[in-house]
Amino acid sequence: MADPTIDDAELALRLATAAGEHLLKLREHGLLSSSDLGAHGDRLANTLLTDLLRRHRPDDGLLSEEEASDDARLHKQRVWIVDPLDGTREYAEGRLDWAVHIGLVKDGKVAAACAVSLPGLGQVFSAAASIALPPAPVGGMKILVSRTRAPRIAEQVAQRLNAQLVPMGSAGAKAMAVVRGEAHAYLHAGGQYEWDSCAPVGVALAAGLHASRIDGRPCSYNQRDVFMPDLLICRPEVAAALLSTIAECQRHEELQHD
Repeated sequence: MADPTIDDAELALRLATAAGEHLLKLREHGLLSSSDLGAHGDRLANTLLTDLLRRHRPDDGLLSEEEASDDARLHKQRVWIVDPLDGTREYAEGRLDWAVHIGLVKDGKVAAACAVSLPGLGQVFSAAASIALPPAPVGGMKILVSRTRAPRIAEQVAQRLNAQLVPMGSAGAKAMAVVRGEAHAYLHAGGQYEWDSCAPVGVALAAGLHASRIDGRPCSYNQRDVFMPDLLICRPEVAAALLSTIAECQRHEELQHD
């Protein structure tokens, strides 16, 4: 039965926290191999989150990484977009850089009811909370990228701006590292889906960060095609420089291929 006494932001926060706690307990038991642990963690967190969302928000749409897309969501004004375990590999390897994403979009735009949990660090970030952006990291620009496949565009941008590329696990972990003031930016290109960025974008925007596609377009959600291949989350003071440098690198690539 739905519980109207729990507002959207509180629900997102509770769900992200609960899923993270369950995933930590599962890993701490030490009963599964790393490959089995990741798959089991995905299923466990997905079942918990989707069951609770369908109980508390039965009229809303739902999109989860771990379930086939239901096109009924396309006709809903409100849609929850979740990644039950973002960074399955990192989770299974016993690392800290994995996350749980709970996002709510209204008419395709991220709402304040977004939460990202970093269970390994014992932190949960809510877009509805007052998030004070810490000072920028000292020294040169630091750009977070995938620890397994740093995109070519990030390497080109870093070379032009004399920036340092910092590898890290899940998208949520990288986005929250910018929120925490550990890096200036998180730049991704080459393949992601709506659940990878929805909740992180919601929290990042609430913290006063810039969040967009790498061509500067706003991030739009609850699309029929949920593929969203690129993302830029960064401190506002470096957004213009990063976007213009990305565009310059892309133009250079196009000229080389003509």
